[in-house]
Amino acid sequence: MSRALHLAEQLISRRSITPEDAQCQQVLAARLAPLGFACEHIASGPDTFRVHNLWAKRPGRSGRLLVFAGHTDVVPTGPLEQWTSDPFTPSHRNGNLYGRGAADMKTSIAAFTVAVEEFLAACPDPALSIALLVTSDEEGPSVDGTVVVCRELEKRGERLDWCIVGEPTSVEQLGDMIKNGRRGSLSGKLTVRGIQAHIAYPQLGRNPIHQAMPALAELAATDWDRGNEFFPPTSWQVSNIHGGTGAGNIIPNSVVVDFNFRFASVSTAHDLKRRVHEVLDRHRLEYELAWTLGGQPFLTTPGELVGAVQAAIRAQTGLETELSTTGGTSDGRFISAICPQVIEFGPVNASIHKIDEHVRVADIEPLKDIYRRTLENLEAQCS
Repeated sequence: MSRALHLAEQLISRRSITPEDAQCQQVLAARLAPLGFACEHIASGPDTFRVHNLWAKRPGRSGRLLVFAGHTDVVPTGPLEQWTSDPFTPSHRNGNLYGRGAADMKTSIAAFTVAVEEFLAACPDPALSIALLVTSDEEGPSVDGTVVVCRELEKRGERLDWCIVGEPTSVEQLGDMIKNGRRGSLSGKLTVRGIQAHIAYPQLGRNPIHQAMPALAELAATDWDRGNEFFPPTSWQVSNIHGGTGAGNIIPNSVVVDFNFRFASVSTAHDLKRRVHEVLDRHRLEYELAWTLGGQPFLTTPGELVGAVQAAIRAQTGLETELSTTGGTSDGRFISAICPQVIEFGPVNASIHKIDEHVRVADIEPLKDIYRRTLENLEAQCS
């Protein structure tokens, strides 16, 4: 059994449902400390929702720093009876490794940890500095995890040059896609006020649902921007509408609408908010609007890091990888605030968050080797 596969199985066997870490990070620290890594455990959050973070760093001669980032927490399993095998007992079937977190993202963590071990065995005194940033709060609220570590690193004046987040980015085969950015996420909770009345006497009330619909239709039809070379146009989508008392003969006194922007780097959260308020005000609505900024967009244009990862993928698989900014948010949005070059790369993502989550066993060694080749490519740039 390969060392990367063995470590992946060790991590999968730990029941680290968010925000639990189940001592996964202690397993990693025990392997990193003998290699010269200073391992710092940073806990955050209330006792009822304790988040564990690991910052492990090994200085190199040049001072230029590559960070591998990941999360040991996993989403809940869903109905256990629907799993073919226990989600926290690593299982092999048809060439796949099954278990919760197999794809998202314990295999990536195992692969880049072993890649670091192999790189340092071959190059014990590198110019490249290496660090691991691992959290147990990526699948949860994401308020006590990577963002806390990044704030602490910024406070210390720590300089990060490159970061690879081990999110599962491949689509059909390992290496066919990396994420060189992500869209921003901006959510709104809109409450439109009306006047409750008997539905047979509409002149005595004011129906907030009727009033809100034209404004919502205008927002849905708005072209917010045209995107750019790397990002699709900004999208605005309604996720929930709640109104009424449940009775069929009452005009409600309010309606609540939840919506979300996934926005390109050509737009700002401030400008999107302003434009929404302009529409609502023009329709003369009586409303309240609470905003939540889930993350700013980030983009890493082709350069040192993208080139190093592309070259590693090409050498290992022969593929010319696609650059993409599609999908949801990741902890890259926090790291990009203190690191100029952030990309995401990991295994095939078809089964993430699903029943019977899995990765191809045949992909684990190549994934590890791509991470190792990336280390070698960046070492050459530092030397």
